Amino acid sequence: MNGLLPPDFDLAGTLDTISGFMYTYLLVALLIAVGLFFFLFTRALPLRMFIEALRVVMEPPKKEGGVSSFRALMVSTASRVGVGNIAGVATAVTLGGAGSVFWMWVIATLGGASAFIESTLAQIYKKRGPHHSYGGPAYYIQTALKASWLAYLFAIVLILTYMGGFNLLASYNVADTFMHYSWANAWTPWFVGAILAVLMAASILGGTRRLTDVTGYMVPIMAIIYLGVGAVVIAVNYQNIPAMFSAIFHGAFDFDAIFGGFAGSAMMYGIKRGLYSNEAGVGSAPSRASSRCSPSLSTR
Repeated sequence: MNGLLPPDFDLAGTLDTISGFMYTYLLVALLIAVGLFFFLFTRALPLRMFIEALRVVMEPPKKEGGVSSFRALMVSTASRVGVGNIAGVATAVTLGGAGSVFWMWVIATLGGASAFIESTLAQIYKKRGPHHSYGGPAYYIQTALKASWLAYLFAIVLILTYMGGFNLLASYNVADTFMHYSWANAWTPWFVGAILAVLMAASILGGTRRLTDVTGYMVPIMAIIYLGVGAVVIAVNYQNIPAMFSAIFHGAFDFDAIFGGFAGSAMMYGIKRGLYSNEAGVGSAPSRASSRCSPSLSTR
């Protein structure tokens, strides 16, 4: 690669500039516009149908051996709880201030509407296999838009995104965490990587059923620990709760800071972290949602 580029060409800086522009302006504006449109189009469905969503998610599978709504949700949640929700939130609060939390709430609500539309399309245009259904954006792009080339391109980009942007980042964070212990050495990342690879292989090589079994047990435990630790922290610092909400709302609507430096404001950090953590618009959620059998929606 270096032989094909001029000696003074800064490849890393160029990629960082392109990424910064797309992630800070183009992608953020597009996803917010789409989320707001679907939120209004569905008449605030994430808020209006929240109780119904809790009821539906506990329904058993309609077909023997099928994937239940709960297990499909657990597979989806497994990829969302982690880097985006823990390290991402901490990064947003550190760089953008407490006000970024408010904008993460807003983006989560709008992203819920986008995720609903994505998952609905996945249900409509999914395919039936011998044991379970499968589908996602690539399938409804190919079927509804009649654009096979775009469907293949989307599938390839999604695979590369998860391989490099999610899985590699998550495994790196795990390995890097162990490097801070006194007993760590140069072989520690190799051992951690090998253990993660074995555990991942044991989960995915058994097919959809084994993957949903693993996440169906692990994700509720993760969620209980996550919420439990958060509850303990709040309980220990209960006297600071009023000041916390005051800081969140004051920082969220500090318009001098927002318009004085929008790219580094609480609003922008909250929006970016919110989009990253809920994956609205990425295309992964509808791929998992299509595995859920739903006789009320047609399968093509």
